[in-house]
Amino acid sequence: MSKLQGLVNVTKTAITTARPALKKFAYYAKVELVPPKISDIPAIRHDIQRLVSAAKNKRFLELPVREVWLNTLVTLEVLCWFFIGECIGKRHIIGYKV
Repeated sequence: MSKLQGLVNVTKTAITTARPALKKFAYYAKVELVPPKISDIPAIRHDIQRLVSAAKNKRFLELPVREVWLNTLVTLEVLCWFFIGECIGKRHIIGYKV
């Protein structure tokens, strides 16, 4: 019975400790994980046009080394998650099992 009481106390402590982090996660999930609205499409188009014009004018050459390094790391992370998703989707590391 004392082990059960100890387990209940640990569980209550874990829930109390995790509650603020879960609230923060729920807030960011509601804000960041929603699909774009129709009203967001003009802003998205504008950002894409700005990105294309920056690439044409070679403005990426003016970025500081730190920002280039961070952009490289983000790109690598996205690629890794893409390839992990591919492996999960095909259920094999190499090739598709037909």
